[in-house]
Amino acid sequence: MLWVYNIIFIPLGGIDCQVSLTSSDSVVKKPGESVTLSCTASGFSVNSYWMHWIRQKPGKALEWIGYIDGGTSTTFAQSLQGQFSITKDTSKNMLYLEVKSLKTEDTAVYYCARDSQ
Repeated sequence: MLWVYNIIFIPLGGIDCQVSLTSSDSVVKKPGESVTLSCTASGFSVNSYWMHWIRQKPGKALEWIGYIDGGTSTTFAQSLQGQFSITKDTSKNMLYLEVKSLKTEDTAVYYCARDSQ
């Protein structure tokens, strides 16, 4: 079994009481499957900021996965190229992270975060 948690994260630029990020529920998947995690933004537009995904494996430091810019361009950590897809739905103000071909080492808490500018 593979546990994948999706948690909200404070914007990288600090706390703003008018801004919130709400995550989808935690999921359990089998190795080889794929999963899409979601993050709903409130108080700002996901089109106006770079939006990041970060994860933390059990007992490990935070690991930056990648970001999507104000448009549709994405950038990923070099070591994670091809394993992830980041998209957004501007009509719902939502951010998505698809994790492809899950491995046991993908067990982690996954965070979405807004860039400060």
